[in-house]
Amino acid sequence: MPQSVAELIDLLQLEQVEETVFVGRDDDADNRVVQRVFGGQVLAQALTAAYRTVADDRVAHSLGAYFLRAGIPGQPIHYRVERTRDGGSFSTRRIVAAQADREIFSMVASFHADEPGLTHSDLPPDGVPDPADCPPLSEVLGARSQRAVAAWRREWGVLDVRFASDTSTLTNGGPRDAAMKVWVKAESDLPADARLHQAVLAYASDLTLLGVSTVPHPVEFGGPGMQVASIDHSMWFHRPIRADQWLLYDQISPSASAGLGFSFGRMFAGPTLAASCAQEGLIRLLDQR
Repeated sequence: MPQSVAELIDLLQLEQVEETVFVGRDDDADNRVVQRVFGGQVLAQALTAAYRTVADDRVAHSLGAYFLRAGIPGQPIHYRVERTRDGGSFSTRRIVAAQADREIFSMVASFHADEPGLTHSDLPPDGVPDPADCPPLSEVLGARSQRAVAAWRREWGVLDVRFASDTSTLTNGGPRDAAMKVWVKAESDLPADARLHQAVLAYASDLTLLGVSTVPHPVEFGGPGMQVASIDHSMWFHRPIRADQWLLYDQISPSASAGLGFSFGRMFAGPTLAASCAQEGLIRLLDQR
């Protein structure tokens, strides 16, 4: 995983090989524990590829993606963009990602020219401590999993993630809500490019969302007794947002069944809702025999 903003920006610098085909590289996978391309990286690169085909006045407001196969670390990823529609105020793009002619990912994204309209917003939850008063999520997970804190820190690298829920809910052994709150931002300042901030936000949105579906259960997310994988991921961008300023990621899991977990997340920038996410993924328990 990239360890700095400069490395992440470099990862999003796609090479154009045809009018609507772009190639993204995968980052160095030497230290990666899970040997697959991180889903958030593919989301961010696919959104970046789509933006390369859209007029400057259009901003992404929604995307829906499916992870079809695990990406192979270290291999380039080809993103083919289909110009599905360009209307008076909306543009639609379909993006297919492939490695060695094997499709691994597909996404549809919609872009909208800014216009005035009705406005309202959910308020963030009450009683959430400030980021400075919250422990790094890597420390929290390192204390309750078989992976060391340093391994978790390397896994996220470019992001500063703080655990904002009550830590006692992870250790008291009693009933727990399927919920988690984290503060998240890029580890340093990003250029003033709204498209880049959305791509980094898409990258960050995939980090913790599926894990929320395992919070009420006595299991280690991604541990040796569980197979996990993102299956689909949807995202809505409600307002302009900076990914290098603290965002409260308020996540819940309304349901888990049949080896699948479903989670929903809201990202608040200050007092307003800036983005929403939903994801379903595999949380399959393995036979430890």
